[in-house]
Amino acid sequence: MKKIGVIVPCWNEEEALPLFYQEMTKVMDEMKDNDFEIMFINDGSKDNTLQVIKELAKKDKRVRFISFSRNFGKEAAIFAGLQNINGDYVTLMDADLQDPPAKLIEMYETLQKNNLDIVGLKTNNHKNYGFLRKFLTACYYKIIGLLSTVPMAPNERDYRLMTRQVVDAILELTEYNRYSKGLFNFVGFDTLWLTYDAPDRVAGKTTFNFRRLFAYALDGIVGFSTRPLLISSFVGILFCFIALLLVLIIIAKTLIWGDPVSGWPSLACIIIFVSGVQLFFLGVLGEYLAKIYLETKNRPIYIVKETEKDQK
Repeated sequence: MKKIGVIVPCWNEEEALPLFYQEMTKVMDEMKDNDFEIMFINDGSKDNTLQVIKELAKKDKRVRFISFSRNFGKEAAIFAGLQNINGDYVTLMDADLQDPPAKLIEMYETLQKNNLDIVGLKTNNHKNYGFLRKFLTACYYKIIGLLSTVPMAPNERDYRLMTRQVVDAILELTEYNRYSKGLFNFVGFDTLWLTYDAPDRVAGKTTFNFRRLFAYALDGIVGFSTRPLLISSFVGILFCFIALLLVLIIIAKTLIWGDPVSGWPSLACIIIFVSGVQLFFLGVLGEYLAKIYLETKNRPIYIVKETEKDQK
């Protein structure tokens, strides 16, 4: 009997958890030839998420949980789950049912039939995304596709089924600044993507606002590409050539036509523009330095406050 471990990061998901467990129970009943373990990661929730998880753990021995001392973020929750989950196969799901547990049946059958290491899901369409978010998401995947040396599938979800070998490989990547989508692709292995239409959240509100999504996208680019630093160097060289060309043009105009140097408004605009470009690339450099700074501190990725073992 093969065991499947399910990791569910949770932050303020008290309304969605009962519905998630109900759907997950149907899947476990249908996949009765497999053993299951569900690992809920309470990422410092401020509502009754932990209490709901504790009740589920009391009535179902297949349910385990880890509760953080504060909110460390989804990436930390994923890492904690991977470190502590048991199972021949491991999967990640969101508690809001945008990652339908029922798809796990198809993913498992596909993995077994094709002798794969990973079967993941990517979305065809997010009905709850507005035009602007869809546009920015598409732009992000195009940009990271051009910059990153690690291939990433457009609109891929964290929801995927992996063999134990893949999980062990991911756990060897212990960096503090984590971008799981990149790490999953970095380790390689034979992967197949299934597409689906992501449903709306069953309850609660999404915590990923524009600011957090932008920071998450930035982590992906900085974490898996040094090309922005190379681009900044090329831009600097380009501006040097432009400046040299303009100097030669000004000298020629003065010698041939006696045209005096004038036009301070245009000069001011050029100075402001070039200064803006310089500050932008200083910010890019600063982002890389900040990541190095955090890595050298060697702080723990998460801190555990309690687990299901503390209930006994």
